[in-house]
Amino acid sequence: MHFMKLAAFLLVFLLTLPAFAQPGLQVPASLTKALEQVKPENLRAHVAYLADDQLRGRAPGSPGYQLAVDYVTGQFKALGVLPAGEQGTYIQTLRLRRAFVQPGARFRLREGKAAPQALRAGQDFVLYPNPAQARVALQAPLVFAGYGISAPEQGYDDYEGLDVEGKVVVIVRGAPSSFPSTIAAASQSVLTLLQTAQRHGAAGVLLAPARLNPKASLPQLEKGVCSVLGPDGRVATSGSYVPGGLHFLASISAATFQRLLGTALDSSRVLPAIRAGRPASAALRGVVDLAFQSRYQDFDSYNVAGKIAGSDPTYSADYVAHTAHLDHLGVGTPVQGDSIYNGAHDNASGVAAVLEMARVYSQLKERPKRSLLFVLFTGEELGLLGSAYFAAHPTVPNGSIVADLNCDMPTLLAPLLSIVPLGAGHSTLAEPVAQAAAHLGISVEADPEPEQNRFIRSDQFSFVTQGIPALHVKYGNKTADGLNNLSAQVQSWRAATYHQPQDDINGRFDFEAGRKYVQLYTLISYQVAQAPQRPRWNKGDFFGQRYGE
Repeated sequence: MHFMKLAAFLLVFLLTLPAFAQPGLQVPASLTKALEQVKPENLRAHVAYLADDQLRGRAPGSPGYQLAVDYVTGQFKALGVLPAGEQGTYIQTLRLRRAFVQPGARFRLREGKAAPQALRAGQDFVLYPNPAQARVALQAPLVFAGYGISAPEQGYDDYEGLDVEGKVVVIVRGAPSSFPSTIAAASQSVLTLLQTAQRHGAAGVLLAPARLNPKASLPQLEKGVCSVLGPDGRVATSGSYVPGGLHFLASISAATFQRLLGTALDSSRVLPAIRAGRPASAALRGVVDLAFQSRYQDFDSYNVAGKIAGSDPTYSADYVAHTAHLDHLGVGTPVQGDSIYNGAHDNASGVAAVLEMARVYSQLKERPKRSLLFVLFTGEELGLLGSAYFAAHPTVPNGSIVADLNCDMPTLLAPLLSIVPLGAGHSTLAEPVAQAAAHLGISVEADPEPEQNRFIRSDQFSFVTQGIPALHVKYGNKTADGLNNLSAQVQSWRAATYHQPQDDINGRFDFEAGRKYVQLYTLISYQVAQAPQRPRWNKGDFFGQRYGE
C-alpha cells in the first residue's frame, strides 16, 4: 500500500509540474522563466497595430507599409535588438520593378504553309511582362517538354535527348506520380521550370494547366508582375524571369495546349505516360510568331533585420534566422463593404511571433552560443521577393545563416495541440522539432494537405534554394474535443477569410495558441543555436543534393 501511495503521489506530482519541467529536453532556468512570460496580450497588441486600417493593408512601397517598418524597428530598439540591415541600420532596401504588358501584343501560331492563326490574349494565353527587356519579338519552333522537369536523381528527365536550343518549350504543369509531395512541388515551381528551360537553351516557355483542366483560369496580371533590381539596375530576383536567352513566359489554356500539339502528339497518350514517369517529349510542327512590349514602374520597399549576438566566440559568427513576411495585399476590391486587406492572420500574426521570440531572447542573461537573426520581409505576396533577395544577398556574411525558421500565417484559430513541421523531414531540424514538441506536449503530424504545396509557397523556400535547411511549422489536425478536424475547420475559415478584407483583428483568434507557438519555435531555435554542429541535409535528400554544397 505504501508503494502504491508513493507511486500515485509521484504520478500526480509529474502531471502537475509546469510544462517546462517535464523530463527530456534540458532547458536552462533563465529560458524557462522567459518562456513562461510570453504573453498572449503582447501578441494581440502586435496584430492589432499591424492589421489596423491605418496601415491600409501594408502593400510594399505604400505609406502603410512604412508604418509597419517603423513599428518593427521601434520594437527591435526597445528590446535591445541590434541593427542587422545595411550600413548599421535595421533596413535592407529593395528596388522593386512592377512590369506590365502593353496592349497590342502579337501571338500567332503558324503550321507549315498555312496562314498564321492569331491567339486571343486573356482567353487563349496570357503573357508575363519581361522586366529586363522592354521589347520582345521572335519566331521560334515549338517543342513539347512534358512537365519541364529535369530530375535525374528521381529517375526522370523531360529534357533528355530533346533539342530545345532557341525553341519555345510547351509544358503542362505537374509531376510524375512517384514524386514525393515536397519534391513534386519544388520541381514544378515556375522559377525552377524557367531555370531548367533556360539552362537547356530555350527561347520561351508556354505553361498549360495541370492535367489540362479545362476550367483552369488564366492568371490575372492587370496589376503587373514584380521583380527586384540589384544595385547595378539589372533584375536580381524574379519569380517569372531568369536572365539569359529565355525571352518570355506565357500561360496558355487547355484548349490552346491541344491546338499547339496539333497532329504531332496525342495528349490522351502523352499525359498518362509522363504521369507514370515515362517522358514523352517531342518536337512539334508549329512555329510561334510573337511580339510584345513591357512598361515599368519602379519603387522602393524594405526588409527589416535585427540581431542578438551569440555568447560563444566561435559559434557567434553563425546565425539562426527567425523570419516572417511583413507585407500584405493593400487596398483592393471591396468585399462586404470593406476594401482594406488587413492581413491579421496573414501575416501580422507571424510578425508578432517573431517579435515575441526576440523578446524572449532579449531577456536572457546568458545568450545561446550562436547569434540570432530576426528578419521581416517585404514582397512575399508578390512572389517571395523579399526573402529571395535576402537569402541570396544577406546583410550578414554569406554562409553564416545555418537555418531558417519561418513563421507564415500560424493560423491561430484553436489550441495548439499538434503541428505539421513542413521541411523538417529533409534535414536534421527534425530532431529539435521533435524535442521541443514533446517538451510542450504537442503531437507531430504529417502534412494533411500535401496538394497545397505549402513547403515551396512561403519564404522558407528562398533559404532552401540557397542550400540552407529551413522549417515552416503549421497547425496539425488535433482538437480538444477529440474530433481532430482542425484541418477541416481551417479550410472552411480560409475559404471565407484568407486574402479577404475580413482577415482582421475582429476575426477568430486564439492568442493562447500563439503563446505556445512562440514557445515552440524558441525551443527549436535554442537547440539549433546551442548544437555543436550546424543543421545538415539528410544523406541523399533531394533538396540537399540540388541546392546544398
